Amino acid sequence: MGGLDTGAMTGEATLKEVIARLGRAMDALENSVGARLEHEQDYSEAEAEVQRMNADRARLAQELDNSEARGERLEEANKEVSRRLVTAMETIRAVLDR
Repeated sequence: MGGLDTGAMTGEATLKEVIARLGRAMDALENSVGARLEHEQDYSEAEAEVQRMNADRARLAQELDNSEARGERLEEANKEVSRRLVTAMETIRAVLDR
């Protein structure tokens, strides 16, 4: 009977060890999955930030194009006003010289 008791104790101890190892493995797996999910969330947030930055860049590029076009129109208008002023001054001189 003594031999059976020792075998039963060894089997019980081995079962407890296996269960403990299984528990540790499950904990490690849970930690790994948690870390992976956190990493994926960080990646998703970074990807969303890149998309926001691209949208901002596109908006700023459009605003720059609009500003450049407005600047060109103002420059043309300035040239036209200068030309008209020169013409008006020449006309005034011609009238005064008569």
